Amino acid sequence: MKIVVTGANGFLAQHLCIYLANKGFDCFAVSRGERRIPIATHIEYTSLDLTHQSLVHAYIHTIQPDVIVHVAAMSKPDECHVNRDACLLQNVTATAYLLDAAEKCASHFIYLSTDFIFGEGGPHAEEDLPDPLNFYGESKLMAEKLVQDYAGPYTIVRPVFIYGKQWEGMRPSFIQWVQQQLQAGKPIKVVSDQLRTPTYAPDICKGIHRIIEAQKTGVYHLAGKDILSPHRMALMVARVLGLNQSLIEEVDSRSFPEPVRRSSKSGLKINKALRELNYQPHSFEEALRKSFAV
Repeated sequence: MKIVVTGANGFLAQHLCIYLANKGFDCFAVSRGERRIPIATHIEYTSLDLTHQSLVHAYIHTIQPDVIVHVAAMSKPDECHVNRDACLLQNVTATAYLLDAAEKCASHFIYLSTDFIFGEGGPHAEEDLPDPLNFYGESKLMAEKLVQDYAGPYTIVRPVFIYGKQWEGMRPSFIQWVQQQLQAGKPIKVVSDQLRTPTYAPDICKGIHRIIEAQKTGVYHLAGKDILSPHRMALMVARVLGLNQSLIEEVDSRSFPEPVRRSSKSGLKINKALRELNYQPHSFEEALRKSFAV
């Protein structure tokens, strides 16, 4: 089975490419710029700008993939707020180009969305009404609607606050940032008035694998099972790694004035994935230990 993964230089997509390759799939990784994903069996990397329609169509026509996992996105809410045209181009137009190309070869289209399509009142279930609080969430919801009009089989996957193991060529996730600051003896301020269901990257990979093998369609939330604030997460990182917890200052979101609004109580319910995919996410502490190999 041939699988195309977009945004392959990103944090989640690197994990996903390696996971799928190790499961024996023919994995075709695409992203901008030089390859940052480590060398692994059955991963063919191509530098591809998804905002160029003719290049996207030519690539998909050549590969004829069974599955396309579209991870690539402009994902920083503040950047999306400031650069709205670029956000629409990367998050909506590029998705439209991929969908059109995928339709011609009847690929199973798996779209990685976000909890940012919802507003307050989380954790949210798949059928909850969207109510994005910022332009990033709006752009991802626009793309979801395009996916829902796709003539072939499609699946929308929504994760939250992704973290996991980091290697060379990969940006750190929140847990590595906490580790690096504390190891350097630097005090950090972390908010305690926002709640999330942080998602371990390998858990998402397993969930996507089950979606592919079972040819599941529709919408699935693949998130963690713990509801935690960033402050609580930071304290757990310090405790697991034996670092100085007193360097972590508890603050509220008013300490960090931001150009975009973010939900104070977000997160996703995973009942459907538990029931239909046998999705079994790690606890946050278990995943921390695996991420840091302790």
